[in-house]
Amino acid sequence: MQLGTLYGISVGTGDPELITVKGLRYLQQADVVAFPAGIKGKAGMAEQIIAPWVQNQQATLALDFPYVQDNVTLTQAWEKAAERVWRVLQQGKTVAFACEGDVSFYSTFTYLAQTLHQHHPQVKIEIVPGVSSPAAATALLGIPLTVQKQRLVILPALYTVHDLERALDWAEVVVLLKVASVYDQIWPILQKRGVLERSWVVERVTWPEQQIYADLQNSPTLKLSYFSILIIHVQP
Repeated sequence: MQLGTLYGISVGTGDPELITVKGLRYLQQADVVAFPAGIKGKAGMAEQIIAPWVQNQQATLALDFPYVQDNVTLTQAWEKAAERVWRVLQQGKTVAFACEGDVSFYSTFTYLAQTLHQHHPQVKIEIVPGVSSPAAATALLGIPLTVQKQRLVILPALYTVHDLERALDWAEVVVLLKVASVYDQIWPILQKRGVLERSWVVERVTWPEQQIYADLQNSPTLKLSYFSILIIHVQP
């Protein structure tokens, strides 16, 4: 029996209409639609995004990816998820893995695909690109992400304020993902640099409950959710 194909489908940041035409076609043609499982019985973000598009006859497969930093725990989760997908592919069925944002931009799918290919190198994997959070946020704000020769730095997480200092020294545009836990620490740095009026925070971009915070001069503290992004234009 011919093996099925695994498709990594980028489904955008929240708005279901941000999926590409190709991604939607692959998603709806797949025998099985997979996605990261939610927490405490709730639907995960990718699952919520694709809810309007999944067909009644399609099977679904929720895969557990724990939100931890421990490499042993993560590796075990990737191994288990890869084998669950492999069992479906062995039956000649196609699997579409729905990935929030863009599938190649700090995505869980990367680890799933790498683990699957490591154990089963004959597997066929196809990736469909999509809208990442920096692109969605700047579109929402009506500003370019970069122009001409501007240097761009994207930090997936900020572990020390020195990371931000170095980025501000080098780049014209800096984007911080997952900024909620460090916002209070970095606000004084942005104030010292004089860039608060050219900084924006977008929370849960393109979701119905999205929030935009512009010109942060009067916002030394913000209560932000995990899915918050900070965009800094270092130069006017």
